[in-house]
Amino acid sequence: MAETTKIRIGLTAAREIEVDVVDATAVTEQLEQAMVSGEGVVWVEDTSGHRHALAAASIAFFEVRSDASNGGVGFGS
Repeated sequence: MAETTKIRIGLTAAREIEVDVVDATAVTEQLEQAMVSGEGVVWVEDTSGHRHALAAASIAFFEVRSDASNGGVGFGS
């Protein structure tokens, strides 16, 4: 039996995805260029090696957060 690969496809909707990346600067530059052009596909590889395709026309915004800025919920200090 041949090895299979799962592909998950999201339809256009009011949704967000969160991806952990190693080189945030490179991904930020790719996303900025895609938002300006509004055309094409941006490929983002996460820290697990998974590749995510994002249609440039569907990117509304992006936010970059380091692990240090992730405050979480509750009474942390």
